[in-house]
Formats: sequence, C-alpha cells, structure tokens
Amino acid sequence: MNIKTYHHQQAFTLDSGDILPELHISYQVFGEANADKSNIIWICHALTGNTNPLEWWSGLVGEDRFYDPNEYQIICANVIGSCYGSTYALSTNPKTGNAYYHDFPLVTTNDMARAIDILRKSLGIHQIKSLVGGSLGAQVALHWAIENPDLFEHVVLFAGNAQMSPWGIGFNETQRQAILLDPTWPDKNPKAGLTGMKIARQVGMLSYRHYDSYEVKQKDEDARLDDFKANSYQRYQGEKLASRFDAFAYWTLSKAMDSHHVGRNRGGLISALQKVKAKTLSVGIDTDLLFPKTEAQLISRLVKNGHYKEIKSPYGHDAFLIEYEQLNYILKSFYLN
Repeated sequence: MNIKTYHHQQAFTLDSGDILPELHISYQVFGEANADKSNIIWICHALTGNTNPLEWWSGLVGEDRFYDPNEYQIICANVIGSCYGSTYALSTNPKTGNAYYHDFPLVTTNDMARAIDILRKSLGIHQIKSLVGGSLGAQVALHWAIENPDLFEHVVLFAGNAQMSPWGIGFNETQRQAILLDPTWPDKNPKAGLTGMKIARQVGMLSYRHYDSYEVKQKDEDARLDDFKANSYQRYQGEKLASRFDAFAYWTLSKAMDSHHVGRNRGGLISALQKVKAKTLSVGIDTDLLFPKTEAQLISRLVKNGHYKEIKSPYGHDAFLIEYEQLNYILKSFYLN
C-alpha cells in the first residue's frame, strides 16, 4: 500500500466554530495523470471505508474494471474523523501533546469536503473528470460539488442524500447509545467503547441490509430452537469491524452523517443543489431502508443536469457495494448519453 499523508500546518476552522490546529489527510493515488490532467477520478469512501477503493469497491475500481487505473488517475482520501490516517480523535493534539480522545470536536460532512479540497489544491489539481461517492462518500461529494461547481465534469452519487433524515439520525443515535453504555467508553484508551461499537455495528447492519437479504442468506432450513444463522451473522459483523476500526471514529463519523444538510448556510436545499454544474448521476436502491430512493431522486431532480438510475436488489443500502453488474451497466449508460 502506497499511503501518503498531507500535513496542513495551518489552523482549520470547523463548521461548529471549533478549530483544529492542523490537519493530516491520508490518501492514495492509483494510475498516472495524463498530460492535461483530464483523466482524474476522485472517489469518496463510505462510513468505515479506507483510502483503497480497489479493496472495498473491487468490482468497480481496478485493472479491467470500469474505473481502471491504467486509464485514469484514481485518488481516494480518508475523511477527517476516520481512523485510516487522517486527523481524528486518537490523533495527537499539538496544543496538549496528547490524543484528543473524547475532546475531539464535532466534524460535519461539509468539513470533510473542505479538508479534501485542501488536499486537492496541494496536489495541483484544477479539474476532475468524475467525482464518485457512496453513502457518507456521496454526502461529502455533494458538498464538494456545490462549493466547487467548476471543478467537476461528472458527479456520481450512490445511495446518497441532500439531508440526513430523522429516521437515519435515529438509527445512528441508537448505535451511539450502545457505545455510550459500554462501561469502558469514558476511558482514555484506544480500545474504549469497543464492545459497545460491536453492538452498534450489529444495529447498523439492520439498516444497511433488508429483510429480503436476511431471508436469502440467514434463514435456517431446519426447525432449530436456538443458535440461528442470523445470531452468528450479527456477532460476526460486530467482531469483524472491531478488528479494524474503533469506537471513536464510529462516534465521530456517525455524528457527521447526522449533521449532513447541504442547504445549511446556502439558502436551503434547492438553492444549494442548483449550484451544481456537473452532469450528475444520482443512484437510488429500491430496498434501501437507510437512504430511501426518494432521497436520491430529489438530488437528480434539483441539480441542473441531474440523472436518476435505480439498483434493484435484495441487499438494501449496501447494494452499491455488491451489485457490480448493475453498477457497471448504469455507469456505461450515464457516460455514453
């Protein structure tokens, strides 16, 4: 892995008014830019994603895939607040010499977009062929496209929205309550709240998937009394995330998602979305419980050059990470038309 880190040594004022004394932004670059830098694809990752989309979006990004690093220069940065190299709760606060821990301030999806734009400027990039993101990544990408309307030729948003719904906030709050009730959460320890986060992830899975996907994958064929497939699947999902993530990042990123509202300080949703100049594809999922397809449809309807396509899948919100055949077909038709 060729992970790079940009160190922004100036203070960064957050939407909340709090100030981070400096920023570290972790990122990866795949492929080479052409002479006029017109082949750049910038990908924004989802909630627990990292800087390597070839790893977590392997059916879409990689050699001989739709976004091929032999054809494009592909860039993916870790959002601030996440635990894959960018500034977050376990980073050292240069003012104290200690980790922020619970004192790490509220970060918004707009803050994440502004931080990524600082990285973009440091790389000397003045045009981006396509900005692509899913879920949290779509939220960040949408802010970025609104603030920099002349920067992007295309914007592609999978399972995104313009404002976090009360339903979505409710799911996130329930997950954070599991962390809050973990007796280790108050500790200044990198593993604080980890058991609570395992439970949070299990709750989250119920919003990322759909009834139909559990029927297909987790249904028991016998008439057992206990130890069901769904039991072990939920536990597995919690353990799996705990092996690579931490409760501090989960807390910060879920709070950021709650804050998501592109109309804030921009005259409302309609005014904000009409600032997007790029040809925009907003992809909804027919079984998405977390970001219903109506939210994706709203974006495509309100941006000036918006297009809507829909994934049909039993996998709910996570279908944008699974249904590669449909993703590729949708993208091909979008770029050709």
